[in-house]
Amino acid sequence: MKISYNWLKQFIQTDKTPQEISLILTNIGLEVESLEKVQPVLGGLEGLVIGQVVECVQHPNADRLRVTKVDVGTGEWLQIVCGAPNVAAGQKVVVATVGTTVYPNEGEPFKINKSKIRGEESAGMICAEDEIGLGASHAGIMVLPEDTAIGIAAKSYFKMEDDFMFEIGLTPNRADAASHLGVARDLAAYLRTSYQMPDVSAFKTDNESLKIEVTVEDTEACPRYSSVTISGVTVKASPDWLKDKLKVIGIRPINNIVDVTNYVLHELGQPLHAFDADQIDGKQVIVKQCPEGTPFVTLDDVERKLSAEDLMICSATKPMCIAGVFGGKNSGVSEQTTNIFLESAYFNSVSVRKTSKRHGLKTDASFRFERGTDPEITVTALKRAALLIKEVAGGEISSAIADIYPAPAQPFDVEMTYEGIIALIGQDIPNTEIKAILVALGITVAAETEKGLSLKVPAYKVDVTRECDITEEVLRIYGYDNIVIPTKVNASLAYTAKPNKENIQNLIADMLTANGFLEIWCNSLTRSAFSKKPEEAVQILNPLSSDLNVMRQSLLQPALESVVYNQNRRNADLKCYEFGKTYHLIHGEYIERPRLLVLVTGSKQSEQWNQNDGPSTFYNLKAAVDAIIGRLGIANFQSEEISDENFAYGLKYFRGAQTLVSFGAATLADRKQAGTDKEVFYADFDWAGLLDAVRKNKIINKEVPKYPSVRRDLSMLVDKKVTFDELKTIAFKTEKKLIKQVQVFDVYEGDKLPEGKKSYALNFTLQDEEQTLTDKQIDAVMQKIIANLVQNAKAEIR
Repeated sequence: MKISYNWLKQFIQTDKTPQEISLILTNIGLEVESLEKVQPVLGGLEGLVIGQVVECVQHPNADRLRVTKVDVGTGEWLQIVCGAPNVAAGQKVVVATVGTTVYPNEGEPFKINKSKIRGEESAGMICAEDEIGLGASHAGIMVLPEDTAIGIAAKSYFKMEDDFMFEIGLTPNRADAASHLGVARDLAAYLRTSYQMPDVSAFKTDNESLKIEVTVEDTEACPRYSSVTISGVTVKASPDWLKDKLKVIGIRPINNIVDVTNYVLHELGQPLHAFDADQIDGKQVIVKQCPEGTPFVTLDDVERKLSAEDLMICSATKPMCIAGVFGGKNSGVSEQTTNIFLESAYFNSVSVRKTSKRHGLKTDASFRFERGTDPEITVTALKRAALLIKEVAGGEISSAIADIYPAPAQPFDVEMTYEGIIALIGQDIPNTEIKAILVALGITVAAETEKGLSLKVPAYKVDVTRECDITEEVLRIYGYDNIVIPTKVNASLAYTAKPNKENIQNLIADMLTANGFLEIWCNSLTRSAFSKKPEEAVQILNPLSSDLNVMRQSLLQPALESVVYNQNRRNADLKCYEFGKTYHLIHGEYIERPRLLVLVTGSKQSEQWNQNDGPSTFYNLKAAVDAIIGRLGIANFQSEEISDENFAYGLKYFRGAQTLVSFGAATLADRKQAGTDKEVFYADFDWAGLLDAVRKNKIINKEVPKYPSVRRDLSMLVDKKVTFDELKTIAFKTEKKLIKQVQVFDVYEGDKLPEGKKSYALNFTLQDEEQTLTDKQIDAVMQKIIANLVQNAKAEIR
């Protein structure tokens, strides 16, 4: 949200600088994300002065140039060469002196230097309006009225006032601050001063020649509807002051009527809508729902199909506007409009939010209605807008204000105790200070006792309904920085169940990050097309869009979307991980499953001149999986190949019926669905299962072995279906005490081997913790291993 410093000062008198106000707003909960100096025209007319042409003669060396003498009030005339056809002696003009930077409408800014033009010295420039950003004309120089004083700054003459724009990160609960009035209200409370509402006392009905009947059929979706008509208006460009106000906060001026509605919206926080009264059939306005599927063309020239739940502003025969969201193409103000119907309403926030989401429309009006506007300000805003329209567009107010308000909004009744406030804040604050803050915020004290207050909170403070909300209001105005941090911190011992989930997750996250993996956080909401078990999908009752209508059943699909997003931005080499949950509806029960996803794709390392660059493979992923399992201290698990709908190929590690992790290559179908043709490898860890396995770990302290280990290698032929894990299992069953490690260091399959065979080269690490192994002992063990490999794996030792 953007707020103008000068506009803010129309509500509250303060000598605080923009920088000081920026700090105050942040401290009271309206975080200022940026502060920017804004000028009505580029350059702000800095360095330009008002002068008088006292002499104008023909240039001796150029037919189209004149040599002038200009008095700029310094006591010394400036000689300036000018090419404008309308320059003449006696004129009051705008002069850019030497050293001034000029910002034209077109082209780059340029600095005025002392120079010679066709042999004649020129010490400045007499300006045309397009050369300094004050207009579009380049027919000649600007000629000012004869009574204009010379020597004054052009910035002062044209009343160019610099402004500052605050960019406020407004949180969803602060609907009351979504305007200059709302910000001024909070600022006044902090400064313990008053704020000034716009004066609407001049409002009066000029005649009743344009009456439009209003009917509200759905008072729940539209609790209040106020309106008035204005006839005889002239639609044209807004005056400069109005355009400048809107430009500062980033609003593009359109015409005087629309600009006034935008002005009041950002001034008071009340959205307005102006209809062309001559386009309202039957001189009737009906607030109602239309039948399901009714076509409606909005201002952006898009035909939309209405829902039966959409609240519409209709004439006697057709819909004209989506209430609180967007106007219709054929009922808005145009250059031909002479009579207008002005609407100021209070719409139900839930109804507006659903309609806005349903049609994918986000506007300044819906932004405020969704969060909750002030139901008590509709008539004030209507009067303010009507008076401004008369000022900038002429016309007459041609009806009394119609205000349909069957059930006036009541303030929130909140009981609070001083003891409860102080307990939450953690610091004694005088009762008188608490009361003063609440009164300054516009909260009425209905009753008071020694222990607390009975309060009536205005309806525009939609988030203040409980004592804890009152505490927050007090604290942010009192000042978070004023809360003293105690020198003594009390703490109590707390029992934490083993294993500590957070510590273990951080342990694995740190390890993966240290090995070049990036942590990602994907949305738990995803599209139903990703659900491989639709009957178990957890549906969203009120989805934001069709792409976010179910809870994810797997971490893979959202991660693949992240992969595609990065690949499309030339970041194809990825190593990622995510801790998250999957969601399932099984036999009527909602189930959350903690998971860990590890993913690799693209090149296994960045391109280097001294290293071979190759694509990531299954074994790069397997190394990461083994590192995680090892870091968790999990041993004694089995592995087997898997082939199901989730993997093109892969392995799983398991203990009994408990699968610890499944990992392998993503299927072509999953990759196509996400939109990537690159191979992706991923591991899906059952994080709850891993934590359960860690819980059963036993810590055993052992001395570092005193005796050396030895290594023996074996090369053998085996059937292709024989796996390394089978060979490793045979070895450990043969000798459990001495064999410490079995590794494969070469696998070969080729035409030089018998059909159906492959070659394995294994190394065996042997060690006795009580003595040094002799060759005889080592050979005996190796012979047993060879015998069992031949017998159980049909191996041929090479």
